[in-house]
Amino acid sequence: MRVVITGATGNVGTSVIPALAADPAITSIVGLARRRPDLHPDRTEWRVADVARDDLTRHFDGADVVVHLAWLFQPTRDPVVTWRANVLGSVRVFEAAARAGVSAIVYGSSVGAYSPGSKTRPVGEDWPTHGYPGAAYGREKAYVERVLDTFERDHPDVRVVRMRPGFVFKREASVEQRRLFGGPLVPERLIRPGRVPVVPNTPGLRFQVVHGEDAGEAYRLAVVKPVSGAFNIAADPVVEPSVLAELLGARLVPVSGWMLRGAAAAAWRLRLVPAAPGLVDLVLNMPIMDTARAHAELGWQPRHTSVDALRALIEGFREPRGLETPPLSPETSGPARSGEFAGGMGRRP
Repeated sequence: MRVVITGATGNVGTSVIPALAADPAITSIVGLARRRPDLHPDRTEWRVADVARDDLTRHFDGADVVVHLAWLFQPTRDPVVTWRANVLGSVRVFEAAARAGVSAIVYGSSVGAYSPGSKTRPVGEDWPTHGYPGAAYGREKAYVERVLDTFERDHPDVRVVRMRPGFVFKREASVEQRRLFGGPLVPERLIRPGRVPVVPNTPGLRFQVVHGEDAGEAYRLAVVKPVSGAFNIAADPVVEPSVLAELLGARLVPVSGWMLRGAAAAAWRLRLVPAAPGLVDLVLNMPIMDTARAHAELGWQPRHTSVDALRALIEGFREPRGLETPPLSPETSGPARSGEFAGGMGRRP
């Protein structure tokens, strides 16, 4: 089986590739990325391509499955750029896969595609996917779900799988996570137990996490098994402020949702962080997912708890190592994070 992966050098892609490479059913892997990495996984060939503008059909020729992971988080201050890359780029990927005769597409959707829902009663894959309108990430993920609805109608012979994971964390992605959401002013070594004094105890601050290795395994199963449709992917327990406080050795402080959002908005307006305040609203409104279908039909069982995944991320902050790919490498930030400052706190990638 030949598999092509878009966005192969990012957080999820670098977890999917080793999972696929360890499966004897996978004969070859093509990793597409905008910048070539310095990694050499088994049975993997790297190719440079931008899903928003390059010819993709030639890269998909001969592929059995396309795993679409390419996604641009920045620049958050220019949503037209992310829309072109994420939404129009996804349209180009699906159309190219159809032209190349690919038999299956596994798309990296997200819990962020879901409409607001309950934080106490887990929702299944049939929950509406209209996103949260106040966050570009939610709008774009939801729109691609609509694109796939049309694609499945027009291409009933193509098997389509939609993976909807919670937050995907691993140690090697800590540099990227800090760069994308915290920005150059956040000292990584400060995010460790005993250094963070307080955690906001905000109503609705409950979310789900999955370790990168377990996410990679879920994608492998979606590639090799004859399944279709959507799958919620997350580990237990659900993360809430008390879990974060215990991990960081911090105390809980009551903070309302509007105060938390206001603080994020102030930091955004002052250009102290690259992450738009709408992401706070997204997290406070996204539902808790029921993962029973992934267990039953994929046969997926996470080996790491959500606390394990968070702990790995925190360890990565303490000792940033990353991987030899442009999205994950500490060197991408530039000397003294000069490359991040040049990006204008969310103004450009």
